[in-house]
Amino acid sequence: MLKQFISTLLVLTLLVGCSPSNPIEKPLSAVVDESLAFAAQQSLLMAESLKDQPDRLPKTLRENGELETCNSAWWTSGFFPGQLWYLYENNPSEELKEWAINYTLRVEDQKYTTDNHDVGFMIFCSFGNAYRLTGDSIYRDVIHTASNSLITRFNPTIGCIRSWDPAPWSSKWQYPVIIDNMMNLEMLMWAGKQFNETTFVQVAETHADTTIKNHFRDDFSSYHVISYDTITGQVEKKNTAQGYSDDSAWARGQGWGLYGYTMMYRESGNEAYLKQAEGIADFILNHPNLPADKIPYWDFNAPNIPDALRDASAGALICSALIELSQYVPEEKGKEYLSVAETQIRSLSSPAYLANLGENGNFILKHSVGHMPAGSEVDVPLTYADYYYVEALMRMKKMLPAIKKP
Repeated sequence: MLKQFISTLLVLTLLVGCSPSNPIEKPLSAVVDESLAFAAQQSLLMAESLKDQPDRLPKTLRENGELETCNSAWWTSGFFPGQLWYLYENNPSEELKEWAINYTLRVEDQKYTTDNHDVGFMIFCSFGNAYRLTGDSIYRDVIHTASNSLITRFNPTIGCIRSWDPAPWSSKWQYPVIIDNMMNLEMLMWAGKQFNETTFVQVAETHADTTIKNHFRDDFSSYHVISYDTITGQVEKKNTAQGYSDDSAWARGQGWGLYGYTMMYRESGNEAYLKQAEGIADFILNHPNLPADKIPYWDFNAPNIPDALRDASAGALICSALIELSQYVPEEKGKEYLSVAETQIRSLSSPAYLANLGENGNFILKHSVGHMPAGSEVDVPLTYADYYYVEALMRMKKMLPAIKKP
């Protein structure tokens, strides 16, 4: 019943609105500013709540409503520090800066990580934003070390960075590469330019090229996991571990691809990456199962649509990517992408998804889905949903002056 109520509420508010205070009706600039102000308040409460646990970072909520944290080794560890840096960029207060530094340093030891591909998430979301906003070479050096760590996972025969090492749960794959891995390439592209190390760029571009070749279907939807034969380098399996089925379009996976190829075009200027990003965007935006509020179901092919759970993390990720992609395409298509992104921001900033101050474990957004098939992190807040929501708000705020008014 709750899922049905949320879906009904969202459609009604989009179609008819309810009051002048409704984010559906407010000027977009007001929605963005108010949402960023709320995000800062909520994030400061989160930061304070873990001040006496210097090795912990927010992850999600448990079923009993208690905060679940992680150490620096968990793949999501860099998101909360990065979120704080974005909020500091919006409102450069000393309090936000001190907490951003505090939580960023909690992740520093991951610069030596070579046993998974997530070092890009961990380090570039945190230290990347820290260096961007402060120019402190200490942060830059950490990114350099982390980039050298990440490329140790590249196999030139296959042409990809390995995502998961052998483990009981991953034993069915010889050499698994997941679509999420596209997100870790941004650190390599950036570092290649900063340190004049062409190897970083070559690894990133080769990985991106191989992923275009093997991860995508003709309609630009993507598998989650592609596994390669370690001897021949050829594809051995095509699967979707966190989605509904191997042939379905797992929503967050489509978002990883959209964001990843938009970023690769920005960093390389390669038109093939822009074409890929546009194809993915068009698949998402034209899908008959994309809801009116533009926040996707956890899988575009979930069997119980329209009663399937939404994934706010996928919505925030797609929103952030669309805002950037809108700058690289012809004007009319750019307007289309921005229009969808605006709807997503208004939806995520509404009571259907936005938490109340001090509630929701001090996470910003409600209703994300981590790993539905495993029954893990289902219909809960997730730290990366908050990160991409705040990033999307910041990107939209910077775009607003250039958006033509009717």
